[in-house]
Amino acid sequence: MSFDIDFSLPDDRADIDQVVDDDSGSEEHKSMMIKDVCCFKVYFLSITFLSSTTFLDSLTKLSYGAEVSFQSDSTSNNSIDPSSASSSDSSYNNSVSQLSTPSISDLQDFQIPLTSAQLLQPEYLVVAETLLSQSEPEEEPEEEIVFEGKRQKPTSTPVYTIEADEIRRESADSLAEILRGLPGFAINDAGFGADIHTGTFYRGASINQSVFLLNGSPIGTNISTYHGGTDLNSIPTGAIERVELSSGTAATLYGSEAFGGVVNVATKKGNGIPRFNGFAQLGSFSSSNYRGSYSGSIGSLNYLFSYERFKADNDYQVPVGAANRGPDGRLFNGDSAQDNYYGNLNFDLNDRNSLSLDVSTVTSRRGLLYFGFPLQRDRLDHDTVNVGLTWKAMLGNSDDSALNTTLSFNQDYFSTYGPTQATFFRRGILNSRGLNARVEHNWQTSKTNNLRWGVDLQNASLTGEAFSTLPRLARFNGGFDRDRFQTALFALNTWQITNNFQAEFGLRQNFTSEFGSYLNPSVGARWVVSPNLALRGSWVSVHRNPGLDQLYAFDTVHNWLPNPDLQPETGSSWTAGLDFQLSKRFAAQLTYFGSRLNDRIGIQAGQWTNIGLVNTNGIEAALRWQLSPQWSTFLNYTYTDAKIGSGVERGLQLSTVPFSVARLGIGYASNGWEVNFYTSYFSGARRALFTLPGDDPREFSPSWINFDLGLRIPITRGLGLTVFLENLADRTYEKVNRIYQPGLTYRIGLASDF
Repeated sequence: MSFDIDFSLPDDRADIDQVVDDDSGSEEHKSMMIKDVCCFKVYFLSITFLSSTTFLDSLTKLSYGAEVSFQSDSTSNNSIDPSSASSSDSSYNNSVSQLSTPSISDLQDFQIPLTSAQLLQPEYLVVAETLLSQSEPEEEPEEEIVFEGKRQKPTSTPVYTIEADEIRRESADSLAEILRGLPGFAINDAGFGADIHTGTFYRGASINQSVFLLNGSPIGTNISTYHGGTDLNSIPTGAIERVELSSGTAATLYGSEAFGGVVNVATKKGNGIPRFNGFAQLGSFSSSNYRGSYSGSIGSLNYLFSYERFKADNDYQVPVGAANRGPDGRLFNGDSAQDNYYGNLNFDLNDRNSLSLDVSTVTSRRGLLYFGFPLQRDRLDHDTVNVGLTWKAMLGNSDDSALNTTLSFNQDYFSTYGPTQATFFRRGILNSRGLNARVEHNWQTSKTNNLRWGVDLQNASLTGEAFSTLPRLARFNGGFDRDRFQTALFALNTWQITNNFQAEFGLRQNFTSEFGSYLNPSVGARWVVSPNLALRGSWVSVHRNPGLDQLYAFDTVHNWLPNPDLQPETGSSWTAGLDFQLSKRFAAQLTYFGSRLNDRIGIQAGQWTNIGLVNTNGIEAALRWQLSPQWSTFLNYTYTDAKIGSGVERGLQLSTVPFSVARLGIGYASNGWEVNFYTSYFSGARRALFTLPGDDPREFSPSWINFDLGLRIPITRGLGLTVFLENLADRTYEKVNRIYQPGLTYRIGLASDF
């Protein structure tokens, strides 16, 4: 997610003279040019000794900002075509490569300038501007995007990417806080007092109807009981390099259960000389966040090790009627603590083969909240382990054929325990394990055709135990041990039919030990109408099998019964959208999304069951505007109409799914100083989950709007002060389902990079 400027510098005085001879200016001007180019060459060679990717990214971003500013002030007609993109093969007069500009698909490339921009000096930017002003723009192919570390053509659905620097600017402490700002997402369980009941939705699909990956390997558990599932609040941000969100035909590659989309968390890698990064933050209600990482390389071996500790008491004042309101009027049992260890080793066997090992562990301890019920003291222990080994090989003698082989293991251990009322005790344990293997061949069969195909294998097992001293539930006490094997053959072909029209065709053939085999096709298309406008659309067949816990595990906490007769959720989803690149500094994406889901699984009369049909339609919009090299802004908006189409709740919106969510950000950055202002809007959601006696299941929580402010103040070259103020209006409001946001809160930290 960067604007790149690639300079091919003259190697000797003859080359410089050639550049100067091409200029029609005076001899004095030529002499100045020679001096400037030489100075620039010395500067360029000096920075190549720096291995920091952050520094290089800052260089390219600020170079782009200076170029934009230069063009706006210049009276020259030598402007750069907004439809052009970077290429490693093209150059200006054999001295300067073309400035990379965003294609209309790369909306995520518009970011607030990086903090480290002050490392550049204005005189070098003047040289760059002078050279660029002499160059004529050349037409280049549309810029490719990066997903899971691979270069790809823009697809039939948008790929949103949020990088580590943007994560830092938003002071995100968890993956939930990262995703809540992306288009299409409605995350109710983020921030202070976050509760895992309140839901994470992408385009109306629940968290178990999306696919979550860690460096391309699955980490989702498909668990729904005992407060299970992918707990996004237990995934810290310290080791995250970027988060990539895709949808549409990506379901062909990563799983037919991707009703909503595919979220890939890409972690940081070590590189270059050893370096240490540290961060320490303190905030309201005894919140603290400490993290550190050590990275570098030894020969062909790159390494990175990191640790992060997050803790918060969340004992703030809440109004009457709030969930778990204690006798003192404060939130009770809302504390949370997580410890995260991450390590990565990457070894380049040769220039065509590499091995990578990732190990991640999370230990989470927290209290549980309920929606207005009498005080609950239940606790949740959640431990995860994820291990992935990847072999990347370039086949043949070119870069047209790449083979990725991945072996991974993931484990999620859930243990909930606590008193039932004041007399009895209950406990539930679920231990989910998955062993996964994946082989994928990415083959550029011709200049106009790309084929990604391969095989996925997974063996999932679940052991569990239910225990309750409540006499009427004692008959469900006991354990179980179940497993499931599934495999899939997949192929996604991307065909560039013309220079402006691209089509995608996918097939995923699934085989399971419990539900037989089924085929899920997908199609997509993208038409570049003009350099400023592209049309796109996709259709995908989707299929999600019931979780092993929904089939076989009794939930002593909620008293939910399993149902071994559950049928899979099946249906289809589709998108249609527009990509706008109105100028080099302004881009927008507008997407209509819809889905039709049969046999949706939910709770009725205390038991898991197929509740029937759900139809979803919505719109998501994303805008990015680089106002100047220092100022930028963005706006994301999502409208979701998720209607129940059958049963007793026919015609009602799905519970806890808001109709509208939006996020606006305005940022300024210069010489290490940053100011970022954010506004969030939530339209309210239906309070149908865990309603109290007398509650109307059609009732919606009130809408709210929130204002946040983030600051970064440079202290020294490698040390900065961070400040994040949340809820500037100091107004307590109901986030969702009787879970309340406290008033004005603060987080103050120190960030170091040595």
